[in-house]
Amino acid sequence: MAILDGDSCAVIGDIGIGLIAGYVATPVTERAAGKLYELEPEEDRKREDTVRPGAPFEIAARQITQWLGLQLNEQQVRQLGMLFHVGLGAGWGPIYTLLRRLSGRDPVTSGLATGLSLWILIDEGLTPAMGWSAPNPAYPLVTHARALVAHLIYGLAAALAAELLNGLCRAGASRRSRR
Repeated sequence: MAILDGDSCAVIGDIGIGLIAGYVATPVTERAAGKLYELEPEEDRKREDTVRPGAPFEIAARQITQWLGLQLNEQQVRQLGMLFHVGLGAGWGPIYTLLRRLSGRDPVTSGLATGLSLWILIDEGLTPAMGWSAPNPAYPLVTHARALVAHLIYGLAAALAAELLNGLCRAGASRRSRR
């Protein structure tokens, strides 16, 4: 892999690095959540499955397209829902890079704060408030715990990706200055 040069990094900047880091962290989070779900007691999984109205991002996509007066088939709704999901994951990544730069905290603390903010504001806040999930009390406690852990993993994965990209940028800038 080629080392990023200083010019590329200047163009990408903190927000671009955050977007890339969030994009990378999203599938990591999905895998972690799936593995954690498999570890839950069967009765909790059944309860969760009975109260969940569907995939939250598909519900969001359906709701938004209805607001806009668009008619999409189910495949298009699923695709738009996935785009919404990945877009949110990528879009939250700059929270890490800005928090890291503005707070001066270490990557782990900044990553955990990023994941925690995503869980509180989106998973526990906006998603049930918009009707994209059942109300929070309908889910077993283990569902909320799994989501918290998965979002903390998101924050740590975003931190790792961002720090690696920042390291490549520093190496590229250092290499360029030696020429």
